[in-house]
Amino acid sequence: MNAVFVAVIVMIILSLVRVHVVLALAIGALIGGLLGGIGLEETITVFSDGLGGSANVALSYALLGAFAVAIARTGLPDVMVRSVIKLVGRSEDSRKKALSKALIFFLLALISCFSQNVVPIHIAFIPILIPPILKILNELGVDRRAVASILTFGLTAPYIFLPYGFGAIFHGIVVDNMAESGLVVEVSDLPTAMALPTLGLVIGLLVAVFITYRKPRHYQDRDIVGMKEEQQVYSTWSVITAIISIITTLVVQTISESMIMAALAGIVVLLVSGSLKWKEADGVVTEGMKMMAFISFVMLAASGFAAVIRETGHVDLLVLQVGAIVGESQAAAALLMLLVGLFVTMGIGSSFATIPIIATLFVPLGLAAGFSPLAIISLIGTAGALGDAGAPASDSTLGPTAGLNADGQHNHIWDTCVPTFLHFNIPLFIFGWIAAMVL
Repeated sequence: MNAVFVAVIVMIILSLVRVHVVLALAIGALIGGLLGGIGLEETITVFSDGLGGSANVALSYALLGAFAVAIARTGLPDVMVRSVIKLVGRSEDSRKKALSKALIFFLLALISCFSQNVVPIHIAFIPILIPPILKILNELGVDRRAVASILTFGLTAPYIFLPYGFGAIFHGIVVDNMAESGLVVEVSDLPTAMALPTLGLVIGLLVAVFITYRKPRHYQDRDIVGMKEEQQVYSTWSVITAIISIITTLVVQTISESMIMAALAGIVVLLVSGSLKWKEADGVVTEGMKMMAFISFVMLAASGFAAVIRETGHVDLLVLQVGAIVGESQAAAALLMLLVGLFVTMGIGSSFATIPIIATLFVPLGLAAGFSPLAIISLIGTAGALGDAGAPASDSTLGPTAGLNADGQHNHIWDTCVPTFLHFNIPLFIFGWIAAMVL
């Protein structure tokens, strides 16, 4: 039995039955290590050593949480809520509410897409933008699963299709690893090869927003972490400096490519301006870390899990086993290659890290099965992206949860991972398979 397959299945099943995802990752890694033959002691050592791989990301989340709480203290969220409520009104004007929902959905989709290509800040905008508008979403009866789907779409579709920002990095990884495996392709081939898989993601988004989660869902109006009723006294100066700090954060993130430096810059602006009092700084950072503690620990555990399944050597074995099964059947080869990508990415939590693992063996396997270069690009790109949406340890799901669960009413597994898995991985799988067969 392949250790990677078993470890991922165990992790997914435990997560679905509401075992804490950190425990699910640790147990899955332990079982995978033992089945992979590396022994209990070495499994624990590899898992522990692997935890450091996401330390930078974990600290980034913690500081972004602190910055989000600091923004909440300025009164900017209250201004936003009051302004939109005036626009929407508290009446039962269904047409006005529908138009307001459509506008919010469009802006969230636009901003999340821009975060990958135009202003590549990745998930840094979510803890800043989403918590302040939760009460607006409650007013409109918005199902947060629809918002999670919109955000995850914006965090995945642009980079697999457009060769800009993070897309340039992803496309470069695909091209470089294919060249190392003996098949030279051009970066300009990627948009053509990934057009159909991206179309699958678009269809999944439309189904999620306009069919599956179109009905109202009611939430309680709870306080956001760090934003209490008695603290919603604000001045024009504090609101202005909050906006300046957000812009500063985005600029620093773009220039430095560091979420840590960006969050620190935003906090410094608030401190220097006086909008955040020095005596409150300690409490703000603590509250922010509390808000992001879950996400940070998941990232750490996921890094350890990924280290263990790599150490087993069963990822390469899984691909070789697929090659032995499919023979020369293109349809079967494409199907099983995509399944391998799904399992590897679900376990590692990163499509970018999956590409180097699978490209080495997918190129000779695709050539042996008679696939064209474009079809092989599509298979590798789709197999790498599969699982990014829906994976408990992926930025594409952890980011939306970080924002939508700021008031404790959004479950990571059932409200983010399961909806995004169903609406994005299934159509991505289908359209990726079609692309491999027709290109």
